[in-house]
Amino acid sequence: MTAKKKTFVPYANEADVLQIENLMIENRLDRITISGDVDLTADQQGLAHARRLQEVIAAVVEKLEGQALPERLPAPDVKNVANPFN
Repeated sequence: MTAKKKTFVPYANEADVLQIENLMIENRLDRITISGDVDLTADQQGLAHARRLQEVIAAVVEKLEGQALPERLPAPDVKNVANPFN
């Protein structure tokens, strides 16, 4: 599987998910979540994956550097809800 070229605008929405092999990069309004794994092999495919990952991280850094940032975000407000299937 090759990394598919897709425009990824960091912090733009709560919907975009970029996949590089088994590495998932999820867009949120206040954070980017990176999970999974990708092998950056010493071949053309590994180079393509590394370049794509570098592009995404560079866009995240550029976005963060271009705005005033708090020292740390507050913890998310997590609420428990009753299970509607019980």
